Amino acid sequence: MLAMNCILLPPNTSIISEPTQVKHVKEVLKAQVGDSLTIAQMGGNIGKATITQMTNNEVHLTDVTLDKKPPAKLDLTVVLALPRPKVLRRLIMDMTSLGVNKLIIVNSYRTQKSYWQSPLLEHIDEFVFEGLQQAIDTVPLVVELKKRFKPFVEDEFPALVGNAVIAHPYASQSWKNYLDVAKSKSNYKESMPKVLCIGAEGGWIDYEVDLLCKHGCTAVSLGERILRTETVVNVLLGHWLEVPFRN
Repeated sequence: MLAMNCILLPPNTSIISEPTQVKHVKEVLKAQVGDSLTIAQMGGNIGKATITQMTNNEVHLTDVTLDKKPPAKLDLTVVLALPRPKVLRRLIMDMTSLGVNKLIIVNSYRTQKSYWQSPLLEHIDEFVFEGLQQAIDTVPLVVELKKRFKPFVEDEFPALVGNAVIAHPYASQSWKNYLDVAKSKSNYKESMPKVLCIGAEGGWIDYEVDLLCKHGCTAVSLGERILRTETVVNVLLGHWLEVPFRN
């Protein structure tokens, strides 16, 4: 499980009552009355508060000061073919921690139909919440589900595209070459992709790659190795943390 580096609370709340958070304060932080905690308000600022009282089920706070803005989001939408549900949980937490603005989960030829019936899909908000507490952030990742690939690409995808890339191991252009071209331009921020399309286990089929490229994507390769979805996500998103162009 990801670390809980802040206690994220609803607006105008000064009592920690969520069981996992209470347990973290008592058993991990080993906090006592009078100690200071890093807290944050969902959708708001980050700051500190002092523990004034502790019961079996609650931690009461005082001197709440929320004076720090949350970290900026990446100007980036990730389109992800639905992977195995347990993998999706980790990916959502990682994307939230890294600051992705929006995640669109789509169906693909290699997505097993049973994945769409997984009960874990009902807990996406919880995974986002975990990622926020890991990164000390307050602005949730926006997550959308699109079960019909072709209608999504033809009807909705074009509106997303500024610069868009699709990760595909057999693409003729390398990701490194794409980045080198972007870095050579005066406005690096606008040259970087605004949309990343990443397949699940087994990757995209040719039809899906061709359809996405027809509607504005550039196919890029990370090399000859076939990588896990989690590895691809973190390798690609790491480049957004290297340059000062987050909004």
